[in-house]
Amino acid sequence: MELGIASSPEASGRNQLGRGTSREPTQWRAYLRALGPGLVTGASDDDPSGVATYAQAGAQFRFGLLWTALITFPLMTGVQEICDRTALATGQSLGALARTRFGRFGRTTVGVLLCALFLANGLNIAADLLAVGAGVHLLHAGPQSLWAVVAGATITVLVLTGSFDTIARVFKFLCSALLAYIAVVFFAHVDWGRVAVNAIVPHPTFSNDYIALLIAVLGTTISPYLFFWQSAHRIEELREEPEGGNRPVPLSERATSDARLKQRTSRLDVGVGMAFSNLVMFAIIVATASTLGKSGATNVDSAAQAAEALRPVAGSASTVLFAIGFIGAGFLAVPVLAGSAAAGISGLVGKRWGFSRKPRQAPVFYVLVAAGTLGGAALSLIGVNPIALLVIVAMVNGLAAGPFLIVVMLIAGNRELMGDYRNGRLASSLGWLTVAVMTAAAIALLVTL
Repeated sequence: MELGIASSPEASGRNQLGRGTSREPTQWRAYLRALGPGLVTGASDDDPSGVATYAQAGAQFRFGLLWTALITFPLMTGVQEICDRTALATGQSLGALARTRFGRFGRTTVGVLLCALFLANGLNIAADLLAVGAGVHLLHAGPQSLWAVVAGATITVLVLTGSFDTIARVFKFLCSALLAYIAVVFFAHVDWGRVAVNAIVPHPTFSNDYIALLIAVLGTTISPYLFFWQSAHRIEELREEPEGGNRPVPLSERATSDARLKQRTSRLDVGVGMAFSNLVMFAIIVATASTLGKSGATNVDSAAQAAEALRPVAGSASTVLFAIGFIGAGFLAVPVLAGSAAAGISGLVGKRWGFSRKPRQAPVFYVLVAAGTLGGAALSLIGVNPIALLVIVAMVNGLAAGPFLIVVMLIAGNRELMGDYRNGRLASSLGWLTVAVMTAAAIALLVTL
């Protein structure tokens, strides 16, 4: 049984839009073109919040949290495939689907959750902008608070004036900044025997610090904003296709062969994106454990200290390399953070949304995006330690993931909305297992606090 299909889509694919437009499954060009929403989602997951959290995990507990990478990969892949499939099957965002799926009480509950997500994303944006400022400050270009505000204003202008195609291309380019972290493991003196043991066999300590950092790691890999972004970005991609004329064409309205190819390429995109995200996570923990952790450091208190993890691959240029990675990851994550909550809220209240539309066509969406980025820029002026704030934000995401996952699962398992593309057994098992893991993690964090 395939990951998300409860029954064959052949019946719904016949006599629908797309007859005669099927593509050859062996055309790898189609698969390469499909690397977009999933790859960007995976890369944005390794934003400065993720980088700081993983660096802290490696520095404080060395390889003690490395096993989480093998847990988060199947869970986040399953969840993001489910979110992606809701967009493919319906052509609607998660916010719009929640508006259809739930009654007044349910919609109100989802609205409260989305407002909380908007505020949490604002805090995350502030932390990421501070990280961008810290990256520029490492290059001796001025104070980080100034550059945090400049970055926030720049990103706001770009998303308000740029086309979606341009934004998507920029997103893909910025993904390359994260490759620097993967390169480190090939140059640092890594004890691969200990890496293998700790990656396969968990060695928990059950201390408050360990549990808090475990929740932060889970929260930054399975973050609620990623659910809404995956769905929204896929719909933006569907709008750009010629079949629908700016209208996203769902799988049920495509020829059977075309629908199958679209679902396969989209799953490949999600799988590659999540694998990339977890590979970066694994590399950062290994690199910091082999450098900062080995030297006895227990806390990463600044961007400059985190940059030391790159010294084996970059030498004296480690600061510059880390700064570029931090800046690129921050610029990638901020529009994703702002756009995810804005798309969710706009869809829930029945308003147009999307970077593929001009501001006058989706005013509510763009007002929310601007409020998120500029609000985050304003919050960055409060003068907190960006590394500490980034880890706290990851913990907040860990607390919020469970309720949002329940909403996603109730939508994706609904036959009336999803038809033949509703969750199958494997997708349901992975999805509800993730709900259980994130809920248990949140309860554990609250108990330790």
